[in-house]
Amino acid sequence: MNPSDFYYYIAPANRAVNEPVIPLPEVGEGGPVYPGDGAANEPVIPLPEIGEGGPVYPGDGAADEPVVPLPGPGEGGPVYPGGGSWPGGIIVQPTHRPRVSRVRFLNAAYGYPALRIWVANSQFASRLNYASVTNFGRVPSGYQIVKVADVNGRVYIQRSMPFQANGLTTVAVVRTSRGLDLLQIADECCPPGGGYSSFRMVNLAYNSGPMDVLMSDGRVVYSDLRYKEAAAFRRIMPGTYQFFYADTGLAAMPAALDIETLDSAWLGVYPPYETFGSLYLEVSGGEIYTVYLLQSGTGRNKIQNLILVDR
Repeated sequence: MNPSDFYYYIAPANRAVNEPVIPLPEVGEGGPVYPGDGAANEPVIPLPEIGEGGPVYPGDGAADEPVVPLPGPGEGGPVYPGGGSWPGGIIVQPTHRPRVSRVRFLNAAYGYPALRIWVANSQFASRLNYASVTNFGRVPSGYQIVKVADVNGRVYIQRSMPFQANGLTTVAVVRTSRGLDLLQIADECCPPGGGYSSFRMVNLAYNSGPMDVLMSDGRVVYSDLRYKEAAAFRRIMPGTYQFFYADTGLAAMPAALDIETLDSAWLGVYPPYETFGSLYLEVSGGEIYTVYLLQSGTGRNKIQNLILVDR
């Protein structure tokens, strides 16, 4: 709307509050306004531009006394109410910052070259080698297009993925029988307390079968951990651990039990099963451990460990 679409009212000291006056001139034009003690139709200097200060009749002060700048269109602010009351300025709702999600990318695609990754048309990683992971970065929440290509521009996969507002995820680039795929792994975890830490394993070894994760004293931490499966977090006591990967057919220890330290007498002792990998881990208190099992060769169950520690 233009200022000329309205009639503005400024109440002089000796006029009724609701008595209309002639319209104000266009912005920048001169025109008659009530000067206080002069002729009613005496022109004054042009009105200021919108947002600028300038002399207006303040009611009981000097006619040329400057006031605070007029507010811009759509903004609230103080205006002279004359002799009556004014409902007040316009309330401007504050703008909200766009909601984001925190995400990192892991290259678990054995046999593929280094990867470039884009999220929502912005490059997230320029060269992500195999068995490497990026730092956490911020991406817009909601459905976003994720594109994975090699450093020469050959696109391997492009798909829409949901990113939860205020979420925390790892997106792994994994192998399938038809090429590459993207696997989202939630990283939210209850903060460990009481000096404990949190621990889990994720099987991203394309050449592996279902495997059990056990300790040499016979305790089975996870059983039948399959490809692209992320085990649940478990509470673990700080200390020194040695885990083995095998196919035993044994049942896992109850989920309600914590993982407690291994007696030093068992360190270096292999369980009575055929194993195809192991993990030696020093656990500190108050941390979150995720161990990714990745392919290390072309043979069956040739795997390696990638340990990520978050706080």
